[in-house]
Amino acid sequence: MSTHLAADQSQLGSGVQRLKTRPQFQAALAGGTVSRTPHFALHRLNLPESSVNPSSSPADGVSVSLFQPKAVWLGAMVPKRWARRAVTRNAIKRQIYVISAQYEVRMPCAAHVVRLRAGFDRTQFISATSPLLKQAVRLELEQLFERAARPA
Repeated sequence: MSTHLAADQSQLGSGVQRLKTRPQFQAALAGGTVSRTPHFALHRLNLPESSVNPSSSPADGVSVSLFQPKAVWLGAMVPKRWARRAVTRNAIKRQIYVISAQYEVRMPCAAHVVRLRAGFDRTQFISATSPLLKQAVRLELEQLFERAARPA
């Protein structure tokens, strides 16, 4: 399967849905930060248990309409500010989706956004897709998801 076809799929794993629209990302980011590492932050918006009922707030209705079906939703934000080269941004996003698939069963039904919040040192990681950079990103993402998966 080509990378273009894989990127266009709405599902990442068997039960993970991919965030696609700006309102989905904004809603997930508004949910709050649940885990943080030196370079990444994981934001989570818990989804309501059932469909909209008359006593629920308007915000619950918005999240229900944005995130149908009720599942684990995931998005990745890798700003150009922190990763100048497109090849680096794409490599980091791929790592985010691969690592998140490993933690899929431990993640609650919620909307999640992994956000790159600081750049990796270009003097240490000269190549945009060096094995050292990929390993550093992978280790930090594993820490991020491990911290988020711990019970509060």
